[in-house]
Amino acid sequence: MRIVTFGYQTWGHRTLEALIESPHEVVLSVTHPPSEHAYETIWSDSVEDLAREHGIPVHLAQRPDDELIERVKHLEPDIIVANNWRTWLPRELFDLPPHGTLNLHDSLLPKFTGFSPVIWALISGESEVGLTAHRMDDGLDTGDVVLQRAVPITSTSTATELVAATIDLIPGVLGDALEQIESGTAVWTPQRLEDRTFFHKRSEIDSAINWNWPADQIDRLVRAQSDPYPNAYTHFRGQRLRVTKASVSRCVYGGTPGRVFIHEGDGMVIVAGSDAHLGRNKGLVIERLRTDDGVEHAAKDFFPHGGGYLG
Repeated sequence: MRIVTFGYQTWGHRTLEALIESPHEVVLSVTHPPSEHAYETIWSDSVEDLAREHGIPVHLAQRPDDELIERVKHLEPDIIVANNWRTWLPRELFDLPPHGTLNLHDSLLPKFTGFSPVIWALISGESEVGLTAHRMDDGLDTGDVVLQRAVPITSTSTATELVAATIDLIPGVLGDALEQIESGTAVWTPQRLEDRTFFHKRSEIDSAINWNWPADQIDRLVRAQSDPYPNAYTHFRGQRLRVTKASVSRCVYGGTPGRVFIHEGDGMVIVAGSDAHLGRNKGLVIERLRTDDGVEHAAKDFFPHGGGYLG
């Protein structure tokens, strides 16, 4: 099939790479210009560079305009394939090819529609995340599903590991979906939109630790903000601390949320949970942290003894 791609960052790069290695013909690659946004400098493999290396025409745009729509019409693609395209596509464009537009989204739709789905899934305590191939419609990630595959979230998974695992699903999901579409065997399943969960784009404040959360939820936040993401952070005596490794305590610790309490294992216990005063909660053991000067510290060295509060 003749294919136009819309994609950005490593997701778009892996999608284009899979198509280059397939029997299909990519007649145009549409991508965004480079960005300095914190989350867009991560997983930043260049779609533009890959396309140019293989002689594929490139169109750079933040959002579609009349020139792009006319260019796609002239190319007469059989299908558009999109992955991590960051702005709205009008029906005039996504419905233009005979097979419409196949979008790849890194969650198990209808759960975790929207932005940073792997990070939000980990924070939310889901047992798995994955990749969905669906037909684009007028909504955001709401179209009929043709194929989904999942990867498990374990008690030690980090967002970095899970993103890499879902990116690795792209060639197989895309290849199988296109084969079904081309052969006419695709079965399109409408999403149960009443089960939809919709998450916003993440910003710096979303990485701030709230010590009123239970320790297991804070632990998931720390793992969801693993390097190279902007780490989960807190403040101690006017200094910002980025927590790079933590775990839930073995013992129960009571008191006031945020209290720097006592050493356990390889780290320092911080009292956690809005009802910590009842003495029923585990604490969060901070094991490693990074100060704003970029220096990494073992928590036992940074906190030689208990005392004071994080917040």
